[in-house]
Amino acid sequence: MQVVMPQSDVIILTDPVSDLSVHRNRVSLYPIQGEYSRDKLMLQRIRSYITFLETRLHKLSQNPRDITHYIFTDSDIAVVDDLGQIFRDHPNFHMALTFRNNKGQPLNSGFVAVRGTSDGILRAKLFLQEVLKIYVSKYINASRMLGDQLALAWVVKSKPHFDTSRFAKTVAFSDDIGGTSILFLPCAIYNWTPPEGAGQFHGMPLNVKVVHFKGSRKRLMLESWNFYSATPDIADMLCLILGSGRAKYDF
Repeated sequence: MQVVMPQSDVIILTDPVSDLSVHRNRVSLYPIQGEYSRDKLMLQRIRSYITFLETRLHKLSQNPRDITHYIFTDSDIAVVDDLGQIFRDHPNFHMALTFRNNKGQPLNSGFVAVRGTSDGILRAKLFLQEVLKIYVSKYINASRMLGDQLALAWVVKSKPHFDTSRFAKTVAFSDDIGGTSILFLPCAIYNWTPPEGAGQFHGMPLNVKVVHFKGSRKRLMLESWNFYSATPDIADMLCLILGSGRAKYDF
């Protein structure tokens, strides 16, 4: 993230009892008390986002000019292009989510952007509180995995006359959901996942800004990073063969 956005600060939201040693400039830990068991982890993630936004809102009330935008990501995500343009090109949204053409789970929670104004932080917090309420009341049995995405989809689709057909196109769009202005960004650009298995694709699309190493793809992250760090000039159309794990991957 700091390679493509050198001025960014990285804040790791974590369990207070976890022993994480981080010695990097502009990287800090932010412990949040909660339930971090495997069965409650996705539920806790939303609670941690809400807690963090509450602290930022309080901080901003003390210094209204200190506006900082926020992007929440999973730990298996790599940012490969400057994301500041999201806030420059779309000046009116409160919160951004990524979508894909998936009927049951059109929204992926691995990437969430929040405008750092008091209104943006407040509206994002209220939206996430509604998602949390639906998560607990309707999808608690899926709290280990996917419940957050099901709850996100329920809250968004609950808006009367929401046009779900827009999820089938890789074009960003905005909508007002319960008073929160949501910018919907295509996963194909802002939350792209390499297809799993050898020979399934040959190169990463040039417009991708965020790579999400979901599931077993996590084992590819270190090899990708080591190659990137050791290569001063990577051609746009390079096809990198990663040999990590049980099978090779084209990346």
